[in-house]
Amino acid sequence: MSGAATLAHMIDAATRVMVFTGAGISTESGIPDFRSPGGIWSQMAPIYFQDFVASRDQRREAWTRVFNRSAGWTGASPNAGHAAIAKLVATGKVGAVVTQNVDNLHQDSGVPPDQVIEVHGNATYARCLNCGKRYEIEKLKPRWEAGEDLTCVFCTGLIKTATISFGQAMPEDKMERAAEEALLCDLCLVLGSSLVVYPAAGIPLEAKRNGAKLVIVNREPTDQDAYADMVLNTEIGPLMNDVLEQLGT
Repeated sequence: MSGAATLAHMIDAATRVMVFTGAGISTESGIPDFRSPGGIWSQMAPIYFQDFVASRDQRREAWTRVFNRSAGWTGASPNAGHAAIAKLVATGKVGAVVTQNVDNLHQDSGVPPDQVIEVHGNATYARCLNCGKRYEIEKLKPRWEAGEDLTCVFCTGLIKTATISFGQAMPEDKMERAAEEALLCDLCLVLGSSLVVYPAAGIPLEAKRNGAKLVIVNREPTDQDAYADMVLNTEIGPLMNDVLEQLGT
């Protein structure tokens, strides 16, 4: 039986699937990953949360990267892998998509926003760090071009993209929801994550400890392969298209 056929059988036999995605699913949309040669962090150093808060110059640099799209996180379109996940969600088989990605591509592909759990935030909009007010990034651009330090018009708190930066606390509500899904699912399907960034990378292991089957699909081996029921080192889009064909979806 092929890998696609085996995975399709596992999905069909499952009652509730949790999909866990990382940068590898979005590289097929042209978004660079983080740690590989040529990845984002090999081209520019990350700005740590404490430096963003403490330094106007660091905030200016962070917003320059946003408006110049230096990181390449936004502006791409969903690929076949995203579309396949959206189709699985539409069948009712998938309880939630837990993602480390900040590119909004799961929502853009048709997954209902309330079924996407973004443990590392979202780069397509911004929030006040103090009161939580949401800001659309393009509406902030004239203030940035005028040289303003971007602060909230309601409480004067600092405005930052809604991503979780290095050194920033993880979103408790999202992590709690992800932990609940790890308890509820009987199949955890990891797509395109290197599974090295914790605490998010602990979520699939939690599902496995709770009795779920674990399938890892990634171009390169991961440190969690030994715990998986199946590992497929292949491209996500073509594989998931084959899986949908096997399922008749």
